[in-house]
Amino acid sequence: MQFDTSSLIPVLPEIFILSAACLILVVDLFLKEEQRVISYGMTLISLLLAIIVTLMTSPDETRIVFDGSVVRDGMADILKIAIFIISAGAFLYSKDYLRDRDLFKGEYYVLGLFAILGMMVMISANSFLTVYLGVELLALSFYALVAFNRDSTGGAEAAMKYFVLGALASGMLLYGISMIYGSTGSIEFQAISAGLTNPDVNKIVLVFGLVFVVIGMAFKFGAVPFHMWVPDVYEGAPTAVVTLLGSAPKIAAFALAIRMLVDGLGGLHGDWQYMLVILSILSMGVGNVIAIAQGNIKRMLAYSTISHVGFILLGILAGTSTGYTAAMFYTIVYAIMALGAFGIVMLLSRRGFEAENLDDYKGLNERSPWFAGMMLLVMFSMAGVPPTVGFFAKMVVLEAVISVDMTWLALVGVFFSIIGAFYYLRIVKLMYFDKPVDETPLIAGMDTQIALSVNGLSMLVLGMFPAGLLSLCAAAFG
Repeated sequence: MQFDTSSLIPVLPEIFILSAACLILVVDLFLKEEQRVISYGMTLISLLLAIIVTLMTSPDETRIVFDGSVVRDGMADILKIAIFIISAGAFLYSKDYLRDRDLFKGEYYVLGLFAILGMMVMISANSFLTVYLGVELLALSFYALVAFNRDSTGGAEAAMKYFVLGALASGMLLYGISMIYGSTGSIEFQAISAGLTNPDVNKIVLVFGLVFVVIGMAFKFGAVPFHMWVPDVYEGAPTAVVTLLGSAPKIAAFALAIRMLVDGLGGLHGDWQYMLVILSILSMGVGNVIAIAQGNIKRMLAYSTISHVGFILLGILAGTSTGYTAAMFYTIVYAIMALGAFGIVMLLSRRGFEAENLDDYKGLNERSPWFAGMMLLVMFSMAGVPPTVGFFAKMVVLEAVISVDMTWLALVGVFFSIIGAFYYLRIVKLMYFDKPVDETPLIAGMDTQIALSVNGLSMLVLGMFPAGLLSLCAAAFG
């Protein structure tokens, strides 16, 4: 392999985040407890600079480097920038929450940055080897983060479940990769795609390999029936960790699906389309129905996540550039909605108190009309109520499904959306029509208040002017 330093330019964002994580790890060793804000500040600055680095090194055309292992294209850049912005929001919301629980430590930010690096590797993967490296880096970081509060038995239990099921999913993914490699003789996506046209390829082994790869991908998405870890991890992990876990990794999972299924196994579209149809219907059904029965808002949002994954899969299974654009738009919008929802949960929590029960949201309008309004916008968006962006995201996904003559599937999506609206509107009813159980005033830093306000208002602004973000997503598949 002839090494060329110019091949490092497409991976500069990854190199930068890795360097920042290592630097913060070393600097944090020399900081006193009251100086931890330096690690937090360095993390936010690193993410801001990473956006600049990504924009400055953005290539005019798709570049494939490291002997076909890494790809840098328009989709990769847009998704990475989305991850940087959403992760920065998650870190910002988490500051006061972590301080109140004596968890304001540099390790949270270092592990968070390594998780972001894993997501970036997944987004730029152009071979199964790179996919696996990214998936494991992301998973290992989150195993530690879920158990970050060492005094919480629930956190330790959640991390253990996540670890065991994650190891099982990784094994399935590897098993599928080995079968595909055995059939096509390659792990690079372009070579696999070309190999599928070879009449001598063993189709049965290929389809079995595809099944295991889809199982591994479904686990990362949290799609039914591979969703068992989602509600337990959301409930057991600190809310600061769930805010990051419930938003940005969905963007990486979307990229993973596009790279593996579309770039690598596009020739088997007829086979994986029906697998995704089953995963999609089950996810929308189970997610929306079981969410109704939840009294814990973190578990409710976990099942809500599962139902939204069903919608993302609808766009991917359409198998057209319109479908991929719609799914990408929906994924980014979902990540912003999840960030806002968990941000409000952390705002209502305080030292010694977790705002996890639905009753904790009673009368929020009397305690803080502004943040009740922000939660209202987020809940309306998740429910798909116009003119919020959630309505528009659902509409473009359903349009993509109808365009490939699967109108029945779009009707299933509409049906489950109507069921799902119930539990989102129940939160609105509690905030505006019930008397508050807790009269404690909400206390948050000005930075958190501004970020949450921007987050909430973006639901309305993006819903009324979706063309900018939608055209960016369309350009990625142009």
